[in-house]
Formats: sequence, C-alpha cells, structure tokens
Amino acid sequence: MPADAAETWNRIQSALRRQVSDGTYELWLSQLELTGISGNVVTVAAPDAVRSWVADRFTDDLDAAARAVLGADARVELGGGDTPAPARRGRGAAPVSAEPPPGSVREELNPKFTFEQFILGDGNRFAHAAALAVAELPAQAYNPLFLYGPPGVGKTHLLHAIGNYVQLYGDGATVRCTTAEAFTNAFLGAIHGGNVDHFKARFRGVDVLLIDDVQFLESKARTEEEFFHTFNALRDAGAQVVLTSDRMPRDFAAFEERLLERFESGLVADMAPPDFATRMTVLRKRVQLDGVELQDEAALRVIAERITTNMRALEGALIRVVAYQSLTDKPLDAQLAEDVLDRLSAPARRRAGQRTQPTVDRIVAATCELFGVTREDLLSDSRAARVAWPRQVAMYLAREHTGQSLPAIGRSFGGRNHTTVLHACKRAAQRVAADPEASETVRTLAERIHDDRRD
Repeated sequence: MPADAAETWNRIQSALRRQVSDGTYELWLSQLELTGISGNVVTVAAPDAVRSWVADRFTDDLDAAARAVLGADARVELGGGDTPAPARRGRGAAPVSAEPPPGSVREELNPKFTFEQFILGDGNRFAHAAALAVAELPAQAYNPLFLYGPPGVGKTHLLHAIGNYVQLYGDGATVRCTTAEAFTNAFLGAIHGGNVDHFKARFRGVDVLLIDDVQFLESKARTEEEFFHTFNALRDAGAQVVLTSDRMPRDFAAFEERLLERFESGLVADMAPPDFATRMTVLRKRVQLDGVELQDEAALRVIAERITTNMRALEGALIRVVAYQSLTDKPLDAQLAEDVLDRLSAPARRRAGQRTQPTVDRIVAATCELFGVTREDLLSDSRAARVAWPRQVAMYLAREHTGQSLPAIGRSFGGRNHTTVLHACKRAAQRVAADPEASETVRTLAERIHDDRRD
C-alpha cells in the first residue's frame, strides 16, 4: 500500500474518531482495514461479525469522514475481510521501521485505556487504587507495582491508564510501555545487531517503564538476566516500574530467586474475574455508547450470566449478539442472546469432549507408566534419581495443567509442602528449557494427560 494512501486512511480515521464516541469507534470501527483508494473512493474491509452492522449504522459517518479529507465527492465502500490489508499505524505514529530517540515517549499507549474508562468492581478495586496512586506519584507510592490475574480482567487497561495519566500530568516524565515478548525480541535483535548500548538507553532512560505479561520472560535466561539489570538500573535512578502477569511472583517456576525478590519488593495486587454486577455495568456502558436498541435488558443478563471470567469475551459476546440481530431483524431479547451464545459454545463443548481437564491422579498414573516407576515410589520420600526426576515432572505438570494450588498439589504428593512443590517445578522447568529430551518427555506426557481415551 503506498505511503500516501496509508496517510490518507489515517486522516480519515482521525475524522471518524471525532464524529463518533470512543466506545463506538473501538467496538465497531477500529477493526476496519484499508484495502485501496481509487480517486475519491476509499475501499475498506470489515470482519464478517460486524460488517452488516457497520453498513447499516455507520455508512454516513464513514462517507462524512472521507469527504472531510478527500472532498465533497468522496465515499467509502465496505467489503469483506478476506483481502490482505497493510499493518495499521496509530494516529501520528512514525513508520514502523523508524526508531525513536532513546528516552522518548513511544506511541505504544492505547489512548482509550484510561482510569475514567475503567469499570470498577469488587475484584479490581484494590488494584485500581494502587495503579492510580502510582500514576499520581511515580516511584514514590509503590515501586514496583505488580498486577496479576487471569486474562481479560483489565491488567493491560490499568497498565496503559498509568502511562496515559503520566503523559498528561507527569510534567514531561517519559514513559515506555511494552510487552515482555517485545522486550525479548528487542534484546535479541540488539545482540545480533550489535546495538546493545542503544537497547539499554531505550529501556533504562525513562521515568516510567510498563511491562505487560512479564511471565513470558520465564525460561529465557539471557533476557531474564538483562531484565534484572534493567530493573536495578531503573530503581537506582528513581524510575517507576509496573509489571503485569497471569500469576503471582511466587508461582513462577523458572525465574531466578533474585528477580522474584525484586518483583515482591513493592506492592503485589491481584485482579479477580468481574462479578455479575461489574459485568452488567460493562454491558450497559457498551450499549449506551453504541446506541444499541434493546427490546429487553434481559439479553444483557443472559450474556453476563454466561460469560463470567473475561471482559474481552464479554464484549465479544455482545458484538456477536448485536451483529446477529442486525442480520436477522429479530428482537434483541433474552431468547436471541441464548440462541447466539449456544452457537458459540457448541464448538467449545465439542473440543471439551476430545480433550478433558486432567487431574493429579491422571498425571501421576501417566508419569508412572512412562517412567516405569510405581505410584508408591513416586509419592515416597526417596531422592533416588530414578524417581526424583519423574516426581518433579509430575509436580510441574500438575502445576501447569490442573489449576490446583501449590499446597493442594503437595498434599497429593505424599503431604509435601508448597515450598517443595515450587522447588520441584522450578527444577523441572529449568531442565525442560535446557534439555530437548526432557522437553519432549514433558510434551508427550502433557498430550497423554489430556487424552480422555486413556480413561
């Protein structure tokens, strides 16, 4: 796609954002992709789930945005999502290949993720308060701040809210927001390209460093080492560090103890799945922002009752219900919501029939069979190599695949305490990362424990 076409599309998007609410843009229009510009005709692709709704509700807005940029005769044609589209750039962002100067603020923050847009509930109130305190007083309130919880509960939202707040009210404080995966890729690229000093300047020359999904640094020894030194350099310089993860620090099996100690040296705040009242508040807000006409609020209650663990899944379910309503012209009521969600859950039920949730007993039995040891040996106090490694593998698999707590796993393995289980998991993870044969063994066992044909 020519650069001028991408720039024109950016300007049209900016005009579109000014015409509709933030929620409407994010929910329905942010997924549009430019496929071409010919004269005054702009062709864009929309995903199947929202195309009809966008065509019905936002054609005038799209045309008006195009006219604001290209002139009175401009219009937008809406197509399907099968045509490949170029990578999108945020408003005002530099080309992807451009590298900002060390210490500058990157265009990495989502401007829609603010404290004002965050939905408070019993499961996230403490984390929200801690994040706001850090945003108001970087490196003075809690440093580091470690937010953990399952996917879709708002960790990334709070992370970006801190960055956006500091950008607005931080008197020029510099912010860098990235993911652990991006940090790893940048570090490896710096090593191979001989730009390690530039890498260090990028991540150590800021006032606030925000790292999302820090669990992805696990079992990456060189990157973990670099992050340890980056963390120390930032703390020594009086900079704020905020981290998010799907687990609390002590549940990491393969991180070095010294890094876990750094993670726990500030404030660790958990975020729980939203309760019913919070889920209803989220849905009501989305409906209000997008002007959705409800025949019966019971439709929202159905969605809130069925989608219980994940905010993204909750809003995704609402999108599908509303999109289906626009295609069928049926009333947007509880029955429609039930029908759509039943269709969504059918594939999941089929997958569940193929792969079952393993239990500790299943893991123990499969491990004993593969390694040729008895259950009594595996659960015994013996430290002989022929049973110590299988025991570590079994504990590691139990931690990764059952959702059981460390104390619960310890009780299933002969009454061991959680420290012993954590040590076993750490040793297993380290060996898996370093030994291909051990990795293959664990992979084979993981497949066996999920295969219900062995029952």
